[in-house]
Amino acid sequence: MSAAQLPERVVVIGGGRMGAGIAHAFVMAGAEVAVVERDASAAKEARDRILTSVERSVLRGATAPDPDRLLVTVTWEALSGAGLAIEAVPELLGLKREALRRAEDLLPVDAVLATNTSSLSIDTLAEGLQRPGAFLGMHFFNPVPASTLVEIVAGTATATTAAEDAARWVASLGKTPITVRDSPGFASSRLGVLLGLEAIRMVEEGVATPDDIDRAMTLGYKHPVGPLRLTDMVGLDVRLDIAEYLARELGPRFEPPELLRRMVAEGMLGQKSGNGFYDWTATGPERR
Repeated sequence: MSAAQLPERVVVIGGGRMGAGIAHAFVMAGAEVAVVERDASAAKEARDRILTSVERSVLRGATAPDPDRLLVTVTWEALSGAGLAIEAVPELLGLKREALRRAEDLLPVDAVLATNTSSLSIDTLAEGLQRPGAFLGMHFFNPVPASTLVEIVAGTATATTAAEDAARWVASLGKTPITVRDSPGFASSRLGVLLGLEAIRMVEEGVATPDDIDRAMTLGYKHPVGPLRLTDMVGLDVRLDIAEYLARELGPRFEPPELLRRMVAEGMLGQKSGNGFYDWTATGPERR
């Protein structure tokens, strides 16, 4: 991978699991990276998250990046001079729109602005932006360091040059870009969520245990992770939000199972809460 093919400065808005993973990818590729967080406490957590991920990569044999090329801050002026900004705040339309508009006001006019949304419409998110031609989706996958796919999602107004630049930058990270047009769920979420919802219905109906359903897909179809373990990793609340959005946009085949709604209501959110379809409080996920 070549840092020369990346923007000199990349800004990630939001340093949660996905934002930290995206920052990690660009830092390891040699770019100067700034992560903007909402407050000092969140900024410290984001920095620790990124540095832990970097340390793991170095222990696996990767070249250690220059620590001075990573900045985690609460100051939005970090966007000044960036060639690429990627919004990675929670999957809430209003919150994302607010972050995108604020970022656009501070970015250079020739910068590309991206969202890491996994399902929300690029055209809807672009409403109110002054430069929609420079806006697109860059959907990274969790966990970012280990995942090789990135969806480049082109909205109606997205300029061809912006999509081409994004695809080139993704390739420079050592990942593979695919380009899809803006549509609910894009390619990956539309298919992946449908599989995950059906797996949850099977648990609900007592067809098989979560572990056996996951084994059916990992051993029978060579999926690297089963749909229920993946749901735990993504977050049951995130999967529920996406399913509800897709049900509104695409119809009842995406209607969330009652089991999913009940688990979220009870705080069983998967890996981040310590329990979901698996128990994550042990060393590794254990079947419930």
